[in-house]
Amino acid sequence: MSGGFRSRAKGTVPQQAKQVSEKLRRQSGQTSTGQHTDRDAHRQQRAETRDSRNQAASTDRPRRQHHGAQSNGERTTSRRDSRPRQDDRRFSRQHERTSRRQERPPWLHGVDKARQVAVTVLTRVREDEAYANLLLPNLLEQSGLIGRDAAFATEITYGTLRTIGVLDTLLDEISSRPLNQLDGVVLDCLRLGVYQVLYTRVEAHAAVDTTVRLAQGLVGNQVTGFVNALMRTATRLPAKQWFARLAPQDPLANLAFHHAHPVWIAEALATALAAHRIGDVAPAAIQQALADPAMHEELGRALAADSARPVVHLVARPGELTVEELCALTGAEPATYSPYGAYLPGGRPGDDPIFAERLASVQDEGSQLIARLAATAPLDGADQGRWLDLCAGPGGKAALLTALATIDGAHVDAVEPMPHRAALVRQALQGLDPHSWTVHVGDGRSVELAGEYDRILVDAPCSGLGALRRRPEARWRKTADSIPELNTLQQALLDRAIQLVRPGGIVVYATCSPHVEETRHIVDTALAAHPEITEQPVADLLCGMPDTGAFASAQMWPHLHGTDAMFVSLLRKSPNLP
Repeated sequence: MSGGFRSRAKGTVPQQAKQVSEKLRRQSGQTSTGQHTDRDAHRQQRAETRDSRNQAASTDRPRRQHHGAQSNGERTTSRRDSRPRQDDRRFSRQHERTSRRQERPPWLHGVDKARQVAVTVLTRVREDEAYANLLLPNLLEQSGLIGRDAAFATEITYGTLRTIGVLDTLLDEISSRPLNQLDGVVLDCLRLGVYQVLYTRVEAHAAVDTTVRLAQGLVGNQVTGFVNALMRTATRLPAKQWFARLAPQDPLANLAFHHAHPVWIAEALATALAAHRIGDVAPAAIQQALADPAMHEELGRALAADSARPVVHLVARPGELTVEELCALTGAEPATYSPYGAYLPGGRPGDDPIFAERLASVQDEGSQLIARLAATAPLDGADQGRWLDLCAGPGGKAALLTALATIDGAHVDAVEPMPHRAALVRQALQGLDPHSWTVHVGDGRSVELAGEYDRILVDAPCSGLGALRRRPEARWRKTADSIPELNTLQQALLDRAIQLVRPGGIVVYATCSPHVEETRHIVDTALAAHPEITEQPVADLLCGMPDTGAFASAQMWPHLHGTDAMFVSLLRKSPNLP
């Protein structure tokens, strides 16, 4: 961010803050003088628009029934086949374990808090499958670390988690004992120490000394000799020599090692990049494309982007807050593509009331573009205001989609199978007209929904390979074996959406993964099975985003667009069905 922009933003804050404060007061229906605003009148007008649409549509199909229209907009559907997905079961276990371990860790004497915070995160990620990006900020606050100390703790925590595969390769090389037989906390300390040796400017003697003292304080004197010996061995060669000695000879595996990715993920990204360039997923065509040295170079850039710290993306709620107001209040800069987005290079958003009141939130720019596409893509025939988010949890896209629906007088049905994630969806929708949304707790493949929809968003559960830069531990948790099960779920959800969309309506299929088995394979299978569906080009509907690929669908990339590696396809059902 340039100093000039910051100065201009700061200069506009008083006026912008006054305007936003007025918006916050209108949330409760009051002006600064205590008088009611015209917000209710606007809602009444939107309600009349919605009622007129429903009346016009009633001659063609049964009018939608709002079962149990409570103020929280919730509807619960019980189905025997509504089994929790694997990632939801993991979330539940992690939530239960973490709730028992929220107490502040005891601080050791003689060891800096930055390294203690880091090893605490490593241990909880390993033992409890916790999420580092959720756990670390709380521990930093408890520790009182700020400035450079907090930055150092963040770097060694996330860095160690991203590079575990490389660190374990070196430790396995120099250890006299198999790593799976080591005490888990000792292994956490060694990983943290070796990361500092290979990837930071920390002096070798400091990395050795602090690692030994950390293991001694956490485990006991009995491990100091072993830890000291391994750490001293790790410092005997420069990092470049270790990489040359340990890296595989195969070109792709070598690149994966240097960029700290499992080989299977590097292979998946290479295939996706080749398909992106040539518009073909046939294995022979992919292999031919990958023989081009330029593809190898681009793969390196894509892998490097997975390990770069991403800029925080913000979204202003349409109809409530402008991007200009958001930037003035936060010091952010307007996003390149999303008309609702902004970039906050400085890190976490502050405690400004615009976030507490949900006038703004954190959301990747790619996700914003996908929600906008679902709300604005052209239809055949009039939009009757019946929109559906079939995979709504945890609620980010649902919130933006519903904000746009509210402006248009439409209604969004948001479906989520897990109750705790459905609660997150309801939370994300707070502040929006409660008559513009309904949350359904049920499996998107079978949940009971009345009538047909104009617009359906299928943000399908996926491997999450497109968001590795935001989840440092994720690359070493995932396995290729999980992809076929996800494919079955993704295909079933897309088939259900095609069944539910009206003739002339659209389905937006999206994943936060570039894996072709989760993207083009799912779309191509659906196109073959449903001749009434055609795929529509999306390049001109993404607010000027360039280089979205050779298919009608779009594949975003961190190294090309600064977004997560989101995939999106736009499908339309023929209006002329027999």
